[in-house]
Amino acid sequence: MKVCLVTAFPPSLERLNEYGFHLAREIKKRNLVSLTILADEMDHPAAELPDFDVDRCWKFNSIRTPFALLRAARKHRPDVVWFNLVFSSFGDKPIPAFLGICTALLLRLFGFYTHITLHHVIEFIDLSKGTRFPRLYKLFGAVATKIMLFSGSMTVLLPSYRKVLLETYGGEYVHLRKHGVFSAAPKLPDISRRGNPEHRVLAFGKWGTYKRPEILIEAFAEIADRLPNVKLVIAGSNHPMCPGYIESLRERWRDCSRIEFQGYVPEEEIGNLFASATVLVLPYTSAGGPSGVAHQACEFAVPIIGSDIPDFRDMANTEELAMLFYETGNPDSLAKVLADLLENPTLQQEMAEQNFSVAVRTTMERVVGQYLQSFSKTLALKRRNKSTKRFPAHSVDYWPAELTQATEATEHEFLTVGS
Repeated sequence: MKVCLVTAFPPSLERLNEYGFHLAREIKKRNLVSLTILADEMDHPAAELPDFDVDRCWKFNSIRTPFALLRAARKHRPDVVWFNLVFSSFGDKPIPAFLGICTALLLRLFGFYTHITLHHVIEFIDLSKGTRFPRLYKLFGAVATKIMLFSGSMTVLLPSYRKVLLETYGGEYVHLRKHGVFSAAPKLPDISRRGNPEHRVLAFGKWGTYKRPEILIEAFAEIADRLPNVKLVIAGSNHPMCPGYIESLRERWRDCSRIEFQGYVPEEEIGNLFASATVLVLPYTSAGGPSGVAHQACEFAVPIIGSDIPDFRDMANTEELAMLFYETGNPDSLAKVLADLLENPTLQQEMAEQNFSVAVRTTMERVVGQYLQSFSKTLALKRRNKSTKRFPAHSVDYWPAELTQATEATEHEFLTVGS
């Protein structure tokens, strides 16, 4: 089976680049699958990651993206074109972003089998901040969603997203799958390092827009005198829409020795960052889908505290994450939840063990195996129906929504990797 994965891909820093990398890394391990990554062009070309077949054929914020991807698909002739998307994957300007989302439908009209992994839906995105015409964006988002549902099958990562797509949009071929943790085989870190000699409160992400650590800094200031062996670590770089944001925070708090700004963290150093953390805090005002950072915390057995927003509640309930919640936007509430956890080693241990068990059950190896198994089954059905000529080619492309396979893909040969 030949797969073309459409995604931002490192060393590009655009949306979902890390998730695209981990998808690609797991696909490459399968002996029965050939992978080409249809990635975004970079403003400043850099060396490609070794051992990946990357075709940088589309450009962020370009209205030519649909036709560039069509040319690439006709060149590579894949069995499956798999899109890794948020609404802003192809641009932060409305027209190129909308046209990019239409690409999957264009490819399907040209006979390609397409699948979309959509990390959020427009109904759950907070457009009240930083958007001039939120109602207009909602309208075009709804139209784009309908177009994506016409494009082929789709995977979403939260039950609430699937419910909206089935009930509001009449979607039929909508799968529910886990986000997954990035490690193929998580290893329990040495939890005894935590609190010895200091507890490290970690916040990690691309900062700006709805991810802002000021509320965490304010909460930390409330408990700093009470808990002298606690340090706040803020890691990660700026969101593309907020250049200079994290640098302004670092300058503002430069004289505080108990607040550490680490900036961008290379992939090979993320393990040490999380393994040494006592707790991960998600100081968000809204969410763009299941948190990849929360799943990284599970991989390294780190308890999680997050703002009380629907996406996080849904994620925690669905995947059984050990996660505590504070009232969104309330630093006093965050300070109380954080202090209660830091003063309770038994709770820290229980939450760490529960989150690590989630990681073991939802490795990226298993998640990708489910996708590939589903693709294989669909392609086999297409070939069978084409040979019998009993039905149109697309009538049985994807599992109907009312069947259990639309919720959880079955697990057979594609769940295992080649040696």
